[in-house]
Amino acid sequence: MDVTDSTFEREVVERSHEVPVVVDFWAAWCGPCLMLGPVLEREEEARQGRVALAKVDVDVNPELSRRYGISGIPSVKSFWQGEVVHEFVGAQPPALVARLFDALEDLATPAAAEATG
Repeated sequence: MDVTDSTFEREVVERSHEVPVVVDFWAAWCGPCLMLGPVLEREEEARQGRVALAKVDVDVNPELSRRYGISGIPSVKSFWQGEVVHEFVGAQPPALVARLFDALEDLATPAAAEATG
């Protein structure tokens, strides 16, 4: 899902109270972004709605880039309960991305929520 300055609060911050949301800050001219994007999309699809993916084009949404201190892309920030819980910069190997999504999925399980909440 593509999000913008005007939809970010609802689609990412508010939604992260229901499921973890991974945000991909990217740009169309960025080669590593174009390599990482499909990896993130595959992992989201494999989770069947248990982890969401949002994409922010940094060229079109400069306010979000400033707010979240994006200085290099691709930059990925994971939100849970309205807060950034994990982040990385640069294209990462598929296995590392899969582990990130697994960890986020585990965060959102009822047992994990009861233990932290």
